[in-house]
Amino acid sequence: MTDLLGKSQTKNISKPNTQKIAGNQTKKLEMSDSRAKKIKHSYNVKDAENALLLQTRYGDVIIEMLPNVAPNHVARIKELVRQGFYNGLKFHRVIEGFMAQAGCPRGDGTGGSGKKLKAEFNRMQHKRGIVSMARAMDPDSADSQFFICYADCPWLDGQYTIWGNVVSGMEFVDMLKKGFGPSGMVSDPDEIVAISVIADI
Repeated sequence: MTDLLGKSQTKNISKPNTQKIAGNQTKKLEMSDSRAKKIKHSYNVKDAENALLLQTRYGDVIIEMLPNVAPNHVARIKELVRQGFYNGLKFHRVIEGFMAQAGCPRGDGTGGSGKKLKAEFNRMQHKRGIVSMARAMDPDSADSQFFICYADCPWLDGQYTIWGNVVSGMEFVDMLKKGFGPSGMVSDPDEIVAISVIADI
C-alpha cells in the first residue's frame, strides 16, 4: 500500500475557504490558574507543549508528539491545531484492524490546508497507537491529513512520517465508526470534536 489517501487526487488542491474568528468573538469559560494546572497535570504527559488533547464523542485521546523525529510536521500540526483547523473534521476513512484517518476539510480524503510538507521519514515503526501523516504518491505531499494505527503496520515503515503516539484513550479510537470496502470510507462518520495543545488548556 503506497497511497493512504486512496488516489493521487490531491494535486492542485485549493486552500479551503475558512473563516477566521477574532478572539473577542469567542467565549471562554473562566478557570482559575490552579484548576488549569491541575487539569494539565491530570493528563500526565512528558511535555505539555508537545502533547495534544483530541476529543471524540466517546472520550478523550491524548497524543504525545515527537518533535525529535519530525520537527517540521509537529510544528505544522500545532499551528493548525491552534488555528482550530481540525475542529469538526471527520474520521472519513476508518478500516478495522488497520487505521483511522482524519484531517480532510472536504471530508473525502482529497483536501488539505494548502501547505505541503517535506517528508520526515524516520526509523520509528507503525505500531498500534502511532500517529502518522497520510499522503499521495509524492513523498512530499503530506498536508493536514493524519492516521492513527489500530495495529502494527510494518509495510508503512519508512514510507510515511510518524509524528506522534497515542498514550491514552486508544479505546476511544477503537470505537470510531468503521468504513466499508477496501477504501474504508465511512458513511456518516464520527468527527473530531476538538483538538488542543495541552499547554494551551
